[in-house]
Amino acid sequence: MTATTILQPGQIEAGAPDIPELRLPPPDLFTTRARRLRQLSEGHALGDYLLFIASLIEAQQTALKGLPDLPAVDATLLARCYTHQMPPLAPAGWQRDPVWRRLARELAGALSPVANDTARKALARIMDASDAWLEAQADTILSGQREELDVACAPVIGAALQIYWTRVAASLAPGQVARPEHPNLCPVCGSHPVASVVRIGGSEGGLRYLQCTLCSSEWHVVRAKCSNCDNSKGIAYYTVEGDAGVVRAEACPQCESYLKVAYMDKDPHAEAMADDLASFALDVLMGEQGYSRSGINFFMVHGDAAGS
Repeated sequence: MTATTILQPGQIEAGAPDIPELRLPPPDLFTTRARRLRQLSEGHALGDYLLFIASLIEAQQTALKGLPDLPAVDATLLARCYTHQMPPLAPAGWQRDPVWRRLARELAGALSPVANDTARKALARIMDASDAWLEAQADTILSGQREELDVACAPVIGAALQIYWTRVAASLAPGQVARPEHPNLCPVCGSHPVASVVRIGGSEGGLRYLQCTLCSSEWHVVRAKCSNCDNSKGIAYYTVEGDAGVVRAEACPQCESYLKVAYMDKDPHAEAMADDLASFALDVLMGEQGYSRSGINFFMVHGDAAGS
């Protein structure tokens, strides 16, 4: 592992008005993510699992396209949340449509043909589960708790919730969402980021965006600054020895947490969630250094590749 310490934060964006503060999820989000995972799986120690998750994400894209129109977000709610800098789609205050349960069962059915015996049993539990059980599992995942969580089922349940929240988030306009009071959380749904990406091209070139683990919206946060506690002193960047440097872990000595950063100038195909999952070795090394993840990936539970 190698580390670079940033003594004086450099290239910190001044928050100029022309910076795109919020990027809502594009229609081909899951297609792009799955393509990246398949690329990363080649020769990877976790290649089989990455391919399994790529199949799950491709099923997400199919389900997203087939999802019927959902009720529009209430204009009064949007206005109130904007005024108070609150995320309008926060799970604690947003009544999710039961359509997500149908999505979970559809994903489980679509994955069964490519799953191994262990995963197939977990998929069967989802397809046969009661509505109450699915809702309880969703509440557990969304609250960040691990007690009572069926770890093997978590990736598929999380994936179904992602489809639903991604569709609702995409129906908004950036101007309807306020800059969050707490920039470490998604301004759209209040969830934690999965990782961040430094983009290339146009007005976004060189800017860092955190990607939401739930709705996949991306929001701008300045670089060389802890995205979890806002500290800018002593930030260090870690990579795995011999790695190409596409993904680095940004570590904060103040809150003792880290969040990964994917650099598109190193690889223009880098994608926050896919590259986070494929850089699992970096999570292991960061744990050995005494840091904890500030981000959440539904496809990694307790730091392990679950469900493979």
